[in-house]
Amino acid sequence: MMDTQTKAKPVADRRSASDGARQVTREELINLLNEDLAREYQAIIGYVIYSQVLKGAEYMAIAAELEKHAAQELQHALIIAKQIDYLGGMPVAVAKPVRTSPRAKEMLQFDLDNENETIRNYRERVRQCESIGEYALAEHIRDILMNEQEHQIDLATALGKDVPQVASPREQA
Repeated sequence: MMDTQTKAKPVADRRSASDGARQVTREELINLLNEDLAREYQAIIGYVIYSQVLKGAEYMAIAAELEKHAAQELQHALIIAKQIDYLGGMPVAVAKPVRTSPRAKEMLQFDLDNENETIRNYRERVRQCESIGEYALAEHIRDILMNEQEHQIDLATALGKDVPQVASPREQA
């Protein structure tokens, strides 16, 4: 049985797909999806905490929205775990660390930074799935990606910022 709890090792001579994405094996995809799953767990925990500790009238609307985000992130985790199982892997059981702060704006910024990373990773994951013929899996991730981008917009708006550009240099070309 393959070890799906370890990090994928980069393959130096791995070809790139026509869109520039590094082509991956099924085992590497399982490992990458497990990293994504750990990030979804992180988001669930973060949203639960942040939604309950944000104080003040200016944060009431975003706190309520974060409660909804927590439920949506749980759905993402279930989808990703199911796809890991479909590929023959074992879903991880450990979340990435959650950063907290006594300052509301810092917590929201931590959350926005995490969403930006998640969006970058899921964009790459779509290309990787398609490069190995896993088109249905790519569609599941596209659905999650749309939701993550809505979270990004909500957080940037709450912080009074423009939505960050998270496209890689290759995507911007």
